[in-house]
Amino acid sequence: LEAVAGRVPLHPSPQAVATCQNRWREKKFLRKNGIPCAEFAVVTSADELAAAMDLLGSGVLKTADFGYDGNGQIRVRGGEDPQQVWSDFDSPRGVFEEWVPFEKEISVMVARGADGTGVCYDPAENQHRAHILDVSIVPARITDTAAKGAAALALRIAEALDYRGIMGVEFFLKPDGSLIVNEIAPRPHNSGHHTIDACATSQFEQQLRAVIGLPLGSTRLLTPVAMLNLLGDLWPGEGQPPDWSPLFADGEASLHLYGKNRASKRRKMGHVNFTGVSADEALARAEAMKDGWLAIRPHS
Repeated sequence: LEAVAGRVPLHPSPQAVATCQNRWREKKFLRKNGIPCAEFAVVTSADELAAAMDLLGSGVLKTADFGYDGNGQIRVRGGEDPQQVWSDFDSPRGVFEEWVPFEKEISVMVARGADGTGVCYDPAENQHRAHILDVSIVPARITDTAAKGAAALALRIAEALDYRGIMGVEFFLKPDGSLIVNEIAPRPHNSGHHTIDACATSQFEQQLRAVIGLPLGSTRLLTPVAMLNLLGDLWPGEGQPPDWSPLFADGEASLHLYGKNRASKRRKMGHVNFTGVSADEALARAEAMKDGWLAIRPHS
């Protein structure tokens, strides 16, 4: 990216991508800019892990690079042998984060244009299954205070990175109503796919607008929506998709497939946006559709 940026304008910048692609650099950036995040320690040996466990208690040991959808993580509840955990981790460097009890996980898609103007989409409430995003619910079922606070933090992050483009910021909403940043994704994000059908400007159009210097588009939510991820687990066979008939009969569900020919467990094959009269109503239809597909899938 640095080589490309030396020849042509490149957005987002290599510096912004480098910060967000490494958990250690990302945490240091958040701490430096006063953005709330989980307490953490960088560990490079079993002895350093033991010291971090003594300091922070229970937590999660994560790889510094290349972790996604729960990969490269070990949950540490306390009392484990640091030598064994480090051996199982099998990576030269990790970030040990304290365990954060939270009420909900939410995310905000934030875009920043060429002139430094920033806009945010309504927060999405995210529910996971086996560490992979299962469904995003918009608008998130949170207080206005929490929604405004998440947007303000997302804008602060974009400004501190001197960011240009769209990015996703994931938050933990704690029981006391406070927010801490979990991760930053310097790109269009899975939890922003609902914008294709439910917002005045999709996250993909917004990215294009920001990069080529057009004014940013409206982030207005046109309708409540639930975005359901379609994982390969729903496919009855490797090359046999689910029966889409119930989905088409729904009348307010939009199917988006990614053109992947081979379905495998945990692989993201597409998503469906269920628009509706309320977030709860859209979520109920999404859950019913998923349960129907799972019910007819042969057991392994």
